[in-house]
Amino acid sequence: MRSRYKSLLKSGIMEQLHFRSSLLLIVVGNLVYLLLVYNLWKAIFASAGTDIVNGMTFSDTMIYLVFATSLFNFMEMWLVWDMGDDIKTGKIVVDLLKPMKYSKLVFFRASGNCVVKFLTTFMPTAIVVYFVSGRAIPLGINLLWFVLSATCSLVINFYICFITGTICIHTESVWGINIMKEVIVGVLSGATVPLAFFPETLRNVVSYLPFQTIIHAPLDVLLHEKYEFAKIAQVIGLQLFWLVVLGVVSHLFFNASLKKITVNGG
Repeated sequence: MRSRYKSLLKSGIMEQLHFRSSLLLIVVGNLVYLLLVYNLWKAIFASAGTDIVNGMTFSDTMIYLVFATSLFNFMEMWLVWDMGDDIKTGKIVVDLLKPMKYSKLVFFRASGNCVVKFLTTFMPTAIVVYFVSGRAIPLGINLLWFVLSATCSLVINFYICFITGTICIHTESVWGINIMKEVIVGVLSGATVPLAFFPETLRNVVSYLPFQTIIHAPLDVLLHEKYEFAKIAQVIGLQLFWLVVLGVVSHLFFNASLKKITVNGG
């Protein structure tokens, strides 16, 4: 069974490496996006008339947003689109007949793409930011906790995508559902705006939702070396909680949805 998982992971890696131009477009797109973000937040801090806004300096904000953008792209899965195509073409029926759960099949296939993006986009970004920022990023035990937290984030993001893709069984439409999911995750995860800039009430609500565990939680661990173990345990504990909850929900929802699946009107 393990060999099957390795084969799927390897096929995902080879698929991503085959489309090298897409990686280049991602890098270029990120640079353009970050240039716009830089000028936007520079204007925000200039108009604020202070060097610190909501406990963050301009440098802190840019470091966070660069990492958030890179982490968001690393975890980006085209899973909803793939599931939508599988449902519309009927390929999902063939995959369901394979001696492996459909969720595991698509997870390891998508994970291969994420591995490539981690090595080609996130890691280079982290190295550049470390030296450009004057080594402002702490290097210590926080890196180990970050790896654990980022792994949890990847699985949580997968379950959210899987649940969204399963909805397509009922709607037979992908575009609108996926766009809505991207917007919700992008905003509430802290990928677009640091949660520190949210109104206090909204920030307190979001802190208990699964979305912030995707981007904000691992970055919170990465950028704060002096966090006590109790704080680290709280962050990762919340991630593990949502990982289990979303895993159960996705499993039950997918199994229930299979009863309503139709292929070419059949």
